[in-house]
Amino acid sequence: MKVLTIDDQQLILLSVEKRLAAQGYEVQMADCGQTGIELFNSFRPDLVIVDINMPDMSGLEVVKHIRITENSQTPIMVMSGNTNEKVIVDGFDLGINDYMKKPVSLNELEARVKRILGNNTSSKTKTAEDSNQMLQKHCVGVVIPCYNEADRLSADIFRDFANKNLGYHLCFVNDGSTDNTLEVLEELRKGNEDIISIYNCEQNGGKAEAVRQGVLHLSQDPQLDYIGYLDADLSTDFRDFDELVQTIEDSNFKIVSGSRISRMGANITKESARKVISMTINLIIRKILGMPFRDTQCGAKIMDRKIASTMFQKKFITRWLFDVEIFMRMRKYYGKRNVQELICEQPLKRWIHADGSKLSMKDSVKIVGQLAKIALHYNA
Repeated sequence: MKVLTIDDQQLILLSVEKRLAAQGYEVQMADCGQTGIELFNSFRPDLVIVDINMPDMSGLEVVKHIRITENSQTPIMVMSGNTNEKVIVDGFDLGINDYMKKPVSLNELEARVKRILGNNTSSKTKTAEDSNQMLQKHCVGVVIPCYNEADRLSADIFRDFANKNLGYHLCFVNDGSTDNTLEVLEELRKGNEDIISIYNCEQNGGKAEAVRQGVLHLSQDPQLDYIGYLDADLSTDFRDFDELVQTIEDSNFKIVSGSRISRMGANITKESARKVISMTINLIIRKILGMPFRDTQCGAKIMDRKIASTMFQKKFITRWLFDVEIFMRMRKYYGKRNVQELICEQPLKRWIHADGSKLSMKDSVKIVGQLAKIALHYNA
């Protein structure tokens, strides 16, 4: 049995192709509607799985072509993050057989395909890795800056997350590490080349430049809807990060930033001395911003891909306080009044200060001077 999948996001296509091919189906993929129509005529599939929101030709236009122009009754399944009721009804009016709303598990996708096409006798038994794999509503690129992280990098956690949350692409930026971080990253990437990449900086440029390079690298990939960054020590874990993504998906925010401000029910821990310094620095930052954001420095943020490309285009003037600079650039770009409606601070449920932090108490003192530099630069 033959299945044609049409989606402009390769991360989704490859995941679907891998699962269905393992179950014995012959699968061909198209990354746009026009290519999908051409393949439909040459491949003659027994089932078409199509996304709705594609840039050149919508999924409904593809459905219309198959049903009206080709006068074909080939079964069609829509798999999309578009949950608009009118779109769904229009799809069924055109003659689709099923509509799956992302996020959706590959297990559910497979079951729906089998309901239409029947079981394939050549299907393979699913492994433990295949269970609980989810196709995400949007494709997300995540930058993880790494400097001498060989002993702290939780490779299994990163690998497990990327394999279960299909639609995420992890980009590790090696910031001129002097230990064997690069070798650890290359081992992590083996067998996961489609969902994990490495951007290697030969010289150490600091976290700001490492994140900037990673963001600009990912922003060139049109399949990504959102781009974010996360600390390599996972002081903010993936459960919280995924909730930041869900917030930006369901809102008009351009940036959703994690906040480590302590609150009831949250597992937020810091060393006491660092906590006092952080509170003092945050107070200074709020004065400079002139906006009520309480934790600009949290190392977990997600943003619209176009905004990411714009905000990260120019080099930052500081090595550590680039998060503050992002907020200042947003303020300058949108205006002080409008920007507060475009940035969301979302409290984290979990955040733990990891041992081995590169930022010393002496460095903390230097931050005040860098904040003064930011104030002068962006308020000029």
